[in-house]
Amino acid sequence: MGRGKIHISRIENRTTRQVTFAKRRAGLLKKTHELSVLCDVQIGLVIFSSTGKMFQYCSDSTSMEEIIRRYQYASGTHIPQHSDVEVLNAEMIKIRKETHELELSLQRYTGEDLSCVRFEDLEDLENRLEESVNRVRARKFEILQQEVQNLRLSTKQKEDQNDELCHLIKEHQAAVFAHQHHYQQQMEMLPKSEEHRNLMEQFPFCGEEQPLLQLATTSMQPQFATYHTSTSYLQPNQPHLHDFSLNTPIYGITQS
Repeated sequence: MGRGKIHISRIENRTTRQVTFAKRRAGLLKKTHELSVLCDVQIGLVIFSSTGKMFQYCSDSTSMEEIIRRYQYASGTHIPQHSDVEVLNAEMIKIRKETHELELSLQRYTGEDLSCVRFEDLEDLENRLEESVNRVRARKFEILQQEVQNLRLSTKQKEDQNDELCHLIKEHQAAVFAHQHHYQQQMEMLPKSEEHRNLMEQFPFCGEEQPLLQLATTSMQPQFATYHTSTSYLQPNQPHLHDFSLNTPIYGITQS
């Protein structure tokens, strides 16, 4: 029974395709080596995978450069060899041309050197400038909206802080008022002697005259008390008490 024909097409599954490539690549290199040894031929094989990785095989009796040179001679093709100086000069010319075009484009955008510009180019430049202006205005409006939103948020935060400070001030004032009210109630509940003592402590005596005056007044009180107790024994022809001064002797009683 013979082998059936295999339909040759690209394998869609990436993993399966990679496995198949690895297997068939190894088989191809093996068959190439066998052909080179058995038949005494010079073979050069170059393989590039789908990912860009290169695989090559060359017969032991030659090199890949020699095979390529022989291929060029046999096919009549020639790959031009460029020196580094020529490559650098060509690259420099290309860069200078691109730089000149960019400078002209910038001058056109700024409105300079428009004498040699065609009408179609001017229309295209006008349309581009209008689109640029519209984008700039849109960005400007977006930034303004963001700034307004930030200002509103900052104002709201300031108002909240102000309300919090007002609330704290009111609480402090209420606490002070309650403390004063409590202190007044305590003062009203104190006895009079205690209140008098507190008053004396708040207004201490100053100097030496006030204590002497108080002492003199205290020493005079018993005399007046003795006089009042003895008024009932006074004779009818004696003068009234209010007619005498403090220095007038009363029945042998003088002011000490």
